[in-house]
Amino acid sequence: MKKQYISDAVIRRLPRYYRYLDELHSRGVVRISSSTLGRRMGVTASQIRQDLSCFGEFGQQGYGYNIIELRAEIGRILGVNEPRRLIVLGAGHLGHALLQNFDFAQGGFLLDTAFDVSPALIGRSVNGVTIHALGDLDAYCAVNHPAVAVLTVPRAAAQELAERLVALGVRGLWNFTNVELSVDETVFVENVHFADSLLTLSYRISKKAGVERT
Repeated sequence: MKKQYISDAVIRRLPRYYRYLDELHSRGVVRISSSTLGRRMGVTASQIRQDLSCFGEFGQQGYGYNIIELRAEIGRILGVNEPRRLIVLGAGHLGHALLQNFDFAQGGFLLDTAFDVSPALIGRSVNGVTIHALGDLDAYCAVNHPAVAVLTVPRAAAQELAERLVALGVRGLWNFTNVELSVDETVFVENVHFADSLLTLSYRISKKAGVERT
């Protein structure tokens, strides 16, 4: 039986399982046990089985998981087979780097348009994605109905632009602005704070050093 409520911790582990299974598939691995998968990923076998049991029955005792089948099922759960249109707001250094290097299509997202206010960027194309004037945003959304927007704009513009996007029907924000956005509870926001990740690394190094000195 599938559980009605899935914890946020489980949801956040699913993309990691999907990514690792994709790597195994690319190496030609056909099947793997939960214990082997857990050992390689630094997760307990029981945690893997418990996480997957939230969505149904996977694998066979004594056989393990079929890599292709499990990858496909997790992909279905994550929605990668249901393409969603995505736009990028802000095509400066960070936005440009994402457009140039991040494979949005692998996650099931359709990206063909970015927006910026800089005349030097408007009209340019980055990795097949055309940069339009921010003034064209409303008309674009009325026709194409993007589900997700990536925010790489200056902090001062973040909240106002987020509210505008929500009013235009966008239901997911991938937020790189370091601003804690206040939006309608029906809109999902994923905040990416590079400094938080770096400080977490700093803490772990400091803690390790402290243990070694004792």
